[in-house]
Amino acid sequence: MERMRAVLVHDGVLAVADVPQPAPGPGQIRLRVTRAGICGSDLHVRLDPDASADVAAEVGYADFMRSKERVVMGHEFTGVVDAYGPGCRRRWRPGQAVVALPLIRHGGDVHMIGLSAKAPGAYAEYMLVAEDATMPVPDGLPTDLAALTEPLAVAWHAVARGEVTRRDPAVVVGCGPIGLAVIVVLKALGVRHVVASDYSAGRRELAWACGADVVVDPAVESPWAQLGDGPVTSAPALYGSGLDALHALRSVPGLPWWSVVGAAQRLGAGPRGAVVFECVGVPGVIDDIVTHAPFRSRVVVVGVCMQPDTFRPTLASNKEIDLRFSFCYDPAEFHRTLHLVARRRLDPRPLLTGVVGLDGVPVAFDELTRAGRHAKILVDPWRA
Repeated sequence: MERMRAVLVHDGVLAVADVPQPAPGPGQIRLRVTRAGICGSDLHVRLDPDASADVAAEVGYADFMRSKERVVMGHEFTGVVDAYGPGCRRRWRPGQAVVALPLIRHGGDVHMIGLSAKAPGAYAEYMLVAEDATMPVPDGLPTDLAALTEPLAVAWHAVARGEVTRRDPAVVVGCGPIGLAVIVVLKALGVRHVVASDYSAGRRELAWACGADVVVDPAVESPWAQLGDGPVTSAPALYGSGLDALHALRSVPGLPWWSVVGAAQRLGAGPRGAVVFECVGVPGVIDDIVTHAPFRSRVVVVGVCMQPDTFRPTLASNKEIDLRFSFCYDPAEFHRTLHLVARRRLDPRPLLTGVVGLDGVPVAFDELTRAGRHAKILVDPWRA
C-alpha cells in the first residue's frame, strides 16, 4: 500500500506521521493537495473536540472527531485531480485544479472532511472528496486564493444572513480571519460604511488592508460612536421620530396617513440600526453588542462560542434587536464565492500572512492562537 505524510491530532497534540494513502471509493476523487487553510475552528477543535462533538451529536451527527481519536484535520483546501474511484463520471482530467465542499459520503453516511476520523482532511499529501461536490478552479486563479474559497463562503453566507444593503452601517466585532473575510465581502458588495473593532494592533492593520472604513481599538474608543447620527440610540428618539412623522402627516387635511406610513415602511423608510457581525466567539460579547448596538440592529453571530453565554432578552426586546446565527453556506454560495474571487470581485489577498509545510503546522497553530500579525496561514504539503 502506498504511504503518504499527514499531520495527525491526538489529545491536542499535532504531529507529522506516515499513513496509508487513501484509495477513492465509489463517486470519490483522490486529490493531491496543493494548499490547505488553517481555520479558527481548527484551533478550537484541536484542544477541545469533545465539546463540539457533543453539540454535533445533538443535531444528529455522531461522528464528529473526539480527543482520543487520531484525525487529519483541514477542511479549507484546493488540490489537483489524482485518481477516480468506481462509478465516477470523470469530469476533469488528471492534474486539473479543483476545490470541493468539505463533505463526503461513505456508504449512506455523510461526513465532515477534516473534522471526523472517518473523513481525513487536507493536512496531508492526498485526500478524498466527493466528485459531485467538486468544482474546477477557474483558469488563472492562484492556488493560494483558491484555497480561501471555503472561509470566504462562510463570510458570504454570514453577510447574506444580515441582509445588508449598501446604505446600512456595518460593524465587525473581532478582526480574526472570519471577521476580516466579512469585511472583504461587505466592501465587495459596496457597503459604504464598515467599522471594524479589535484589541490587537496587528489585526487592526489587517482590517485596514481588507477595506474597513473605520478601525478602532475598543479599549480606547467605542465602535458605536463611529456610526454617526443616523441610527437611533435611545427610546425617546425612536418614539419621538414616530410622533414627528405623525404630526407632519396629519397636518395635511384628508391624507390617509396610515397608508403613507405603510408605504414608507415597505420601501425601507423609518429608523434603522446597524448590521453587526459578532466574530469573536467568547462569552459576554453578545450581551455587550445588545447593550450598545443601535435600536433595530441586526446582529449576526459568526464567532463560535463553546461556553454557555447569557444576554438580557428584555433589553434586546426593548431595542427590537434581531439576533441571527450563521454557521456554514450552501453549494451555490460556495460556487459563487469561487468565481467572485476568480473575477477579482472578492480580493482576499490581505488575509494571506504565511505558508508552511506539514512540519510547520504545529508551530503555525501556536502562532494563530495569539492575536498578532497572522490572519490566514496556508499549508503546502509538498513544501520542505
